[in-house]
Amino acid sequence: MSHESRATKVGLLFGSFNPIHTGHLILAHFMATHTDLDAVWLVVSPQSPFKVGQEMLAEQKRYELVQLAIVGNERLRALNIEFDMPKPSYTIDTLDELARRHPDHRFVLLMGEDNLPGLPRWKQADRILAEHEVYVYPRPGVDATDVNAHPGVRVVDAPLLDISATFIRDCVRAGKSIRYLVPEPVEARILRDAYWRE
Repeated sequence: MSHESRATKVGLLFGSFNPIHTGHLILAHFMATHTDLDAVWLVVSPQSPFKVGQEMLAEQKRYELVQLAIVGNERLRALNIEFDMPKPSYTIDTLDELARRHPDHRFVLLMGEDNLPGLPRWKQADRILAEHEVYVYPRPGVDATDVNAHPGVRVVDAPLLDISATFIRDCVRAGKSIRYLVPEPVEARILRDAYWRE
């Protein structure tokens, strides 16, 4: 198959991105440039009815932070597709909707090793594995030795980055610097609008 006729292959990185940080961006860019993926789309999860309050920034604000973080990188894209879908949102439903909107794309699920053991319990997990590849990236303190058991699951030797959004929010609340933990435009917006300070 020639490159011209090959479907665009897009990795999907789902997350609350509360906030997006350098670890997310290094991983997304690595996947987009060190694998056979053409791009990575960061799918911002909507506000969960079970996570209302100070910890979870409103979905539109989190989406805007992702957009700020990836300005100038044509291999990365922010998606808010789940905001208008039924809640709670299930990965298979989002994959189906993306396939409907982008029939010329092939979508690959990007997943941390820590989430892989729970995949069989996901809604229509058998369809996810039958219809989509899954690229697994390492997570601190996790050893998913049997992840290659399924032919559609591939382990990617991506950088291991132990940065957490919880740590960043704690720093903001304590008035400590988050420089280099998040991109400069994200840091500026968080400080300007006093996110997690109220």
